[in-house]
Amino acid sequence: MSIYVVPQRELSFIFDEIIDYKQHCQMPGFEEASADLVEVILPEAAKFFEQVVAPTNPQGDRSPAHLKDGEVVVSPGLDGVYSKMVDAGWCCLNGDAAYGGAGFPSVVDLAVQEMSQSANLGFSLLPMLSRGVVHALGLYGTEQQKDIYLEKLISGAWSGTMNLTEPQAGSDLSAVRTKAVANGDHYLISGQKIYITWGDHSCAKNIIHLVLARKPDSPEGNQGISLFLVPKFLVDADGNPGERNDVKTVGVEHKLGIHSSPTCTLQFGDKGGAVGYLVGEENHGLQNMFTMMNNARLAVGHQGVAVSERAYQQAVAYARDRVQGRVDGIEGGAAIIHHPDVQRMLMQMRAQTEAGRAMSFYAIAAEDRSFHHPDQQVRTESARLVEVLTPLVKGWCTEVAMETTSLGVQVHGGMGFIEETGAAQHMRDARILPIYEGTNGIQALDFIGRKCLRDGGEGLSALLAEMSLTASVTSTSPQIHSLLRSLEMAITQCREALDSVLANPEHSAYTAYGYMMLFGNSVSYWLLVKLAIAAQKQLDQGSQERFYQQKMSTAQFFATQLLTRNYAYLAAVTDGADYLQSVEDKDFTTLH
Repeated sequence: MSIYVVPQRELSFIFDEIIDYKQHCQMPGFEEASADLVEVILPEAAKFFEQVVAPTNPQGDRSPAHLKDGEVVVSPGLDGVYSKMVDAGWCCLNGDAAYGGAGFPSVVDLAVQEMSQSANLGFSLLPMLSRGVVHALGLYGTEQQKDIYLEKLISGAWSGTMNLTEPQAGSDLSAVRTKAVANGDHYLISGQKIYITWGDHSCAKNIIHLVLARKPDSPEGNQGISLFLVPKFLVDADGNPGERNDVKTVGVEHKLGIHSSPTCTLQFGDKGGAVGYLVGEENHGLQNMFTMMNNARLAVGHQGVAVSERAYQQAVAYARDRVQGRVDGIEGGAAIIHHPDVQRMLMQMRAQTEAGRAMSFYAIAAEDRSFHHPDQQVRTESARLVEVLTPLVKGWCTEVAMETTSLGVQVHGGMGFIEETGAAQHMRDARILPIYEGTNGIQALDFIGRKCLRDGGEGLSALLAEMSLTASVTSTSPQIHSLLRSLEMAITQCREALDSVLANPEHSAYTAYGYMMLFGNSVSYWLLVKLAIAAQKQLDQGSQERFYQQKMSTAQFFATQLLTRNYAYLAAVTDGADYLQSVEDKDFTTLH
């Protein structure tokens, strides 16, 4: 079994049955990215990330990035790895061809991202943030900024970061104090930013920071924030890095996980001000930055899928080798993979991982359509779908990643608690994902507020209508019939929750988490059912391929063991607000 990379058979099935890639690549701009070409490229990517990047994961965990004499020292196991990835062309497959990119659909780039994330989650954050900068500059940068920066960022020669958080301004960005003072054709930036992923390193020849800051005359709050491009090295007339800008690293965090990724505190303007350039309109920085943040939220959601996949593969490999106890029908000691409870845990890991992967690719396919489909109505509907799905992909996929990676430790038993096996690293690395790019509480509030109450549930109703089309499919297969009944129940539960939220908007902040998890569970299950229906067709046509049987068993496991959580999620939405509303801060005081 190939380990540390996305399973190729699984990916092909999603491309066929969820994305319909043969049609997808017919959209304007994608004509050269044929299905045949993708089938050649992805195995090569898998080979690179399995052979070159995956072996760096344990060493990166044991030898974290750190600060020495004012410079960030990257984990020694990563020496030369980033440059190899740049040379191989795996940094940004969906980069605009006008700026030297390969021009592939984002669904193809997402497949490569998953390989990178499964191979080394901390390392994968380096190209991930650069993709976000590319996305933001592509939408809001001037033509000059695009000409200077995009080609280098897309190739990976330069990397990018996102600078939002400050010591006094965490999720509340209205409290941002970093200053931007006009100075000729640029601005002088001064202030401090914290938690900057890959904020400094020597892997790339330049680092392009996108920084939120305020002009002195800007209004208070969110409306007074602008977005600025601040390079680590100033760029000369020929587009080459030159003099060091007035930005330095003053700290690298000591973290629970993702040790190979330097999380930096950056100080801007110690010597008078870092040179920065306005991106987009003044006082529209927060809106512009959210374009990058939403892109990152989808990527972080898929990181949950990727680290779950690696934890699952490692747990399966260990369960096959570890002999412990006896099982009826097996002579002598049995490998623990034959024990029913171990099988339950492995099935849960697989079901949640495959469900999350299907939902993530479904969302990114919609994003591709929102930019490239020739029909304006389809672009508009797809953009709305992406907005609805973003908090589900980010929130649900990262919540279940904590479950799957914890189960990976449990499958290993006592050895899972020992660092040398590597199972604990996946669990520690996964813990940041529900926090990154807006905590999952914020994702839940976004889902119930902006994606439901703001439009009266119109976007969610459209999604539920599409799910109902699948539920109405007729099948002679008893297994499919059972899956469809469960899907009908999930849709009914979602509609009941939607009605409850619309009728009681004042309760939304108290019920948001259960609401997000209910929809995440239901939407991801729906996509598993679509895959199961396609698998059943192959079985009906006489296929003996075990893969199709696995698709059926995975969906059935989800329906009986995981979809049943919907009853609790629904109860939390419809009945859970009254008690929470009565709680006061003094109720959290321990009484002696």
